Amino acid sequence: MPEKITLLARQAGAGDRAAQSELFELVYAELRKLAAIHMQRERGGHTLQATALVHEAYLRLFASDLTSIQDRKHFFAIASRVMRRILVDHSRLRKAGKRGGGAEAIELLENQHPITYN
Repeated sequence: MPEKITLLARQAGAGDRAAQSELFELVYAELRKLAAIHMQRERGGHTLQATALVHEAYLRLFASDLTSIQDRKHFFAIASRVMRRILVDHSRLRKAGKRGGGAEAIELLENQHPITYN
């Protein structure tokens, strides 16, 4: 089976949709375990769930070139790195939102009069 993962990953990386589907079915349980491990290291109440992490990682994996996958271990190492990057990106977006997240800064002047409503 390890050789099959390598072969399917290479075919999927080359754009073979059937290989992508077959690979996903073959590695899903292992990716789910990997995602659960990553999620255990995250803060409580995280808005991203392990299933969503697996699916996002899978999409990103096949947006990249997998034709150079060396073996099963290499595939899961890359998947793990992708999952970690997703969690880091998710955290950065969340923290950016707490700091205004792109809202336009408005300069307030000391001599400005408050707005009154009648």
